[in-house]
Amino acid sequence: MSDVVLYEVSERIATITLNRPEARNALSSEVLRLLPERMLQADADPEVDVVVLTGTDPAFCAGLDLKELGSTGGNLGATGADGRPNAAGVRTPFPAMTKPVIGAVNGVAITGGFELALNCDFLVASERAKFGDTHTRVGVMPGWGLTVLLPQAIGVRRAREMSFTGNFMLADEALQFGLVNHVVAHDELIPVTRRLALDIIGNDQPGVRQMRATYDEITRDHAGWQTEATNAARWQREMFSVEQVEARRRAIQERGRTM
Repeated sequence: MSDVVLYEVSERIATITLNRPEARNALSSEVLRLLPERMLQADADPEVDVVVLTGTDPAFCAGLDLKELGSTGGNLGATGADGRPNAAGVRTPFPAMTKPVIGAVNGVAITGGFELALNCDFLVASERAKFGDTHTRVGVMPGWGLTVLLPQAIGVRRAREMSFTGNFMLADEALQFGLVNHVVAHDELIPVTRRLALDIIGNDQPGVRQMRATYDEITRDHAGWQTEATNAARWQREMFSVEQVEARRRAIQERGRTM
């Protein structure tokens, strides 16, 4: 079993941890293969009622591994950014889930990592958390619903500002704008998240899962997701090149801007 995506179950909580700290938990092909497998494992496990997704410090997830993207581009197709469903048959980073997923955001959540966070049912953030949509810095397009989920969370004008500028939103701003539910001291992130998970576990689980399914059915903008997928596919066909991504990555590093 690879250790780039950790899996642990205790007290009916499955904790899934992105574990490439040296790469700020960037999304390699291996991570993109293992993450939905771990999610499905949790969803199928009768000993699990709630899933917690987090990262090994210092980051939650820095998005696509740009070294791989700028060399082979092999990790791009798995994100749905080419307009096709991923290996799980969906465009989200997760397979179809029935159990609640809480994001415990321990550090930066950038681009694809930001989309991971947005696809969680709700978020608890460390005081060290930062959120950024840097698709336009690199020259790739979102494929996991960012252009639908981000304006749902913070409003379309703030979403446009984040996407157009690539500027980061700090944890306290994220709380103010409704992106996250709670901001806590870094050392309290997992304990607080687990207490919320236990509150969920204390309820009727068929009722919780039906409520989750109802929220999902009401809020999912299928037309918006399809538009994003169509535009991403066209961008990849007409505009995307691994050479340009690598050049932009190097330019960003030289300017000292965080990816």
